[in-house]
Amino acid sequence: MPPDSVAGLITEVGGRMTHGAVIAREYGLPAVVGVEGATSRIRDGQRIRLHGSAGYVELL
Repeated sequence: MPPDSVAGLITEVGGRMTHGAVIAREYGLPAVVGVEGATSRIRDGQRIRLHGSAGYVELL
């Protein structure tokens, strides 16, 4: 997948009805919101697994 495409959404703040979560749902993308420390734990280019229905993120 090219680096400029989006496969899912992770946010540190917000809930199920925030703008990002609603847009992800409209496009059929998995989303996990309210992940504390996401921007400091996930590095650029790092591979992750996003479990949208279960609500967690796995760092690979």
